[in-house]
Amino acid sequence: MAAEALTGAGHRVIIADAMPTPARKFLMAGKSGLNLTKVQPDDVFFGQFAGPDMPDFAPFGFGPQQATAWAEGLGQQMFTGSTGRVFPVGMKASPLLRAWLARLRQAGADLRSRWRWTGLEGGFRFATPQGESLLRPDVTVLALGGASWPRLGSDAAWVPMLRDAGVQIAPFRPANMGFRVAWSAPMQKVIGQAMKGVAIRAGDRVSRGEWVISHAGIEGGGVYEVAAAIRDGAVALVDLAPDLDHDRLAQRFARPRGRLSLGNWLRRVLGDPVKVALLLEWGRPLPGSADGWATRAKALPLRHDGPMALDRAISSAGGVAWSAVTPDLELRALPGVFAAGEMLDWEAPTGGYLLTGCLALGRHAGRAAARLLQH
Repeated sequence: MAAEALTGAGHRVIIADAMPTPARKFLMAGKSGLNLTKVQPDDVFFGQFAGPDMPDFAPFGFGPQQATAWAEGLGQQMFTGSTGRVFPVGMKASPLLRAWLARLRQAGADLRSRWRWTGLEGGFRFATPQGESLLRPDVTVLALGGASWPRLGSDAAWVPMLRDAGVQIAPFRPANMGFRVAWSAPMQKVIGQAMKGVAIRAGDRVSRGEWVISHAGIEGGGVYEVAAAIRDGAVALVDLAPDLDHDRLAQRFARPRGRLSLGNWLRRVLGDPVKVALLLEWGRPLPGSADGWATRAKALPLRHDGPMALDRAISSAGGVAWSAVTPDLELRALPGVFAAGEMLDWEAPTGGYLLTGCLALGRHAGRAAARLLQH
């Protein structure tokens, strides 16, 4: 996006990418359909973005409408799902990426693969297949990624170089991640199954999305939506019957159990063996009354052993502090150098926010860099 803004202003641009092929994390996002953005009013959409001292994203002028129009401008037909999430009709990232790279090359951008930034001595030093190379650009936009999915390129190897240059860096933490759970033996029978039709409440956030019981713990979009609040210490409660109020659920638990086993009786009440397994796992000591069972099922403590590792997270929090950049995203310690994307200290849930946020920041930094060149 930064290169697009700079070439659009008539400037020669070199895109140095450390990986053999570009946009690997973008392509990974496309494996689940490339959820580019989400149709919401701007105040709701940008309200999902969080970070210490982070500015409001709305003034960057790139939200759901702009992201959709941008993709359509690359020849991609888009559609909006029932939840407001926006995808390419083909549900793939590769056609959009090919069209984007072709447009950049046509505009004069020079993409150099396997160019890894190694230092700032005398300019920008790179390790390349042809040996060391030194660039002294008039302006630079850094879009170096966060610290999640290091095998795709965002390995945070840039942190010591910028820190040594006087740039304040907040420690990286996992975002949009699952949580570790040491399951008991009875839970093994539901490993790999999806938890549907439940709600997770953590702090002021509520998620109704699906999630999965995995060998390592709990993972999936429904967990990621409230992951930041849980990571930061909020108590999380699972409502196993969010569409029933307490009294109606208590009436169901009041039905005679007869000679049914506890598990079979709970299955008749809750209608889902995965919910039953989780209730027996996290609901002890088990209640002794219908009212108690309803209370426990409506507010089941989400018991976990902490967030999963950073390299397993969808995205990361932390990075270049907002106090270290100007409103134009120019690094205060390195005039003429801008930062964009996940390397800045912000986070947002999955569901289209992350991609739109990165596009917005890249565009904003590129436009600011172009303006600097005009002076």
